[in-house]
Amino acid sequence: MADFNYYHPIEVRYGDLDPQGHVNNARYLTYFEQARISYIAHLGLWTSGSFIDIGIILADAHLNFRKAVIFGQPVRVGVRVAHLGTKSLRMEYSLLDSADGTELVNGSTVLVTYDYRTGSTIPIPESWRSTIAVFENLPAPA
Repeated sequence: MADFNYYHPIEVRYGDLDPQGHVNNARYLTYFEQARISYIAHLGLWTSGSFIDIGIILADAHLNFRKAVIFGQPVRVGVRVAHLGTKSLRMEYSLLDSADGTELVNGSTVLVTYDYRTGSTIPIPESWRSTIAVFENLPAPA
């Protein structure tokens, strides 16, 4: 995967390990979630209390495991929006060794914007679209 405009550091905790001594496969989705929420906050897309009005629901997730991660290993997640649809967006992730840049895991998710009050999907807000497009150097929203 190519370079990212945003990286989020991850602390590998003892509780993340499985009996084989490396990070359990289920933890990587949590790492990607942490990076995703940090990215959204960094761009100022969610303000206090707006999780209910404009939510995002995970619709699809894919992971590709390249190399095991161990306790105490310094890692960071590159995260970006690779595609903006009308009501969904695709995010890509790359978990890297912070010391040497080796890619350890990569993946992608599709997220759908959702209004929890009405229980229905909603279009991605124009303010989100324009902010993301500028940050990621994507084509301007139509």
